[in-house]
Amino acid sequence: MKEILKLKKPIIVNGDKINELSHDADEITAPQFVEAESLKMKAAGNKGGNLAGAFELDYSLHLYLGFMAIIAINPHIDITDLEKIKGSDIKEIIRIGRNFIMSSSEEISADDNSEEQ
Repeated sequence: MKEILKLKKPIIVNGDKINELSHDADEITAPQFVEAESLKMKAAGNKGGNLAGAFELDYSLHLYLGFMAIIAINPHIDITDLEKIKGSDIKEIIRIGRNFIMSSSEEISADDNSEEQ
């Protein structure tokens, strides 16, 4: 579902001051998911691979998935533009990526009818 993130610290994209970013995690494609993982590894300097152990706890992956949710419906915005985001706006983007990951887990749990035999 398309939503709007209001930035506390605006960024400049293509010479324009951006105060808000639309995003939709449901539009993240498989290649974008893989790219998020790759960018996370690159940003971390490939230090020991996936240190989080579980993608539900991988905050760096959540950040880059949040970026992909923005890029998915704003193709004119580049990852390097989004990497300029600062402060508490970063936490909001991590939340977008985390919700993308966690909604999958919740849907699987909801489909589990363990009481039925």
